[in-house]
Amino acid sequence: MITHWCCGGLVRVTSTMLSLLRHASASRCYGGRRSIATVISGKQTSRLVRERLKKDVDQMKRSKVVPGLLVLQVGNREDSNLYISSKMKAAAEVGIDASHVRLPNTVTQDEVLRAIAAVNEDASVHGLIVQLPLDCVARVDVELLTDAVSPLKDVDGLSCINAGKLSRGDLSNCFIPCTPNGCMELIRQTGVPVAGKHAVVIGRSKIVGAPMHDLLLWNHATVTTCHSRTPDIAEQVGRADIVVVGAGQAEMVRGDWLKEGCVLVDCGINHVADASKPGGKRVVGDVHFASAYQRAGFITPVPGGVGPMTVAMLMQNTVLSAQRFLANAGRAL
Repeated sequence: MITHWCCGGLVRVTSTMLSLLRHASASRCYGGRRSIATVISGKQTSRLVRERLKKDVDQMKRSKVVPGLLVLQVGNREDSNLYISSKMKAAAEVGIDASHVRLPNTVTQDEVLRAIAAVNEDASVHGLIVQLPLDCVARVDVELLTDAVSPLKDVDGLSCINAGKLSRGDLSNCFIPCTPNGCMELIRQTGVPVAGKHAVVIGRSKIVGAPMHDLLLWNHATVTTCHSRTPDIAEQVGRADIVVVGAGQAEMVRGDWLKEGCVLVDCGINHVADASKPGGKRVVGDVHFASAYQRAGFITPVPGGVGPMTVAMLMQNTVLSAQRFLANAGRAL
């Protein structure tokens, strides 16, 4: 096992990664030297965020306000249970009062809407998220549910009101979706300024790609979004100083696509067959790590990159919501 130093701290690279890197480095050199990326640790950076948030929560508790988060789940998906568990753990670490409500998969759309309305009216809850994807027998309009969450409590940043504010550049008056927000924090860790840079976002989902485009744009980057209908993705990526990938396709982005020295953020989570692993598979991103590591200036690993930052940004949005509540209460006195 080896380590790399980055702004967030020491990053451990597994023996599997190392063997891949050695194989790649034997075949790729640039001007007589290898270009080796600095690995940006989401685990280390998220830890720093949580430590800062804990101090903010301790300060708020002196004013008798405890940030409250509620996770509303429909059904009992195993992957959702795992994600919720990580959110509950992070909330406890920061000092957020988090609760988990699970509705049966036989619930109707109206019943879910009534549950959301009840939480909207609960002053002790500052953040409400509807865990996606839903595990529901009945047909449910997911956007109707996410839009039913009060924009003042929409700490996932998925409601049309918060999405609209982000698209218009009203960053200080909305909740930014957690994964793009976490990506921005990792980019800041590199010390590379976003303003004036050419950024490429691969993917246009409402949760990652589209808000990532808006966030980079309003931080003054020139942004290109690539998607399934883009004919020359590799060419577009080759011009980018900053690349954020959320395509949902295992190891799609190759090292020879990249501009040397670029910042590369990988939002992908994919499972590929690997007989050497206990479950017969391993997790990889949307970036071919071994080749990209030889070309990029900074790169996020999978796992241990964007994932921990998504949870950290959910905690940050919840604390921010409680701070806004406290500020509004103070103005009302």
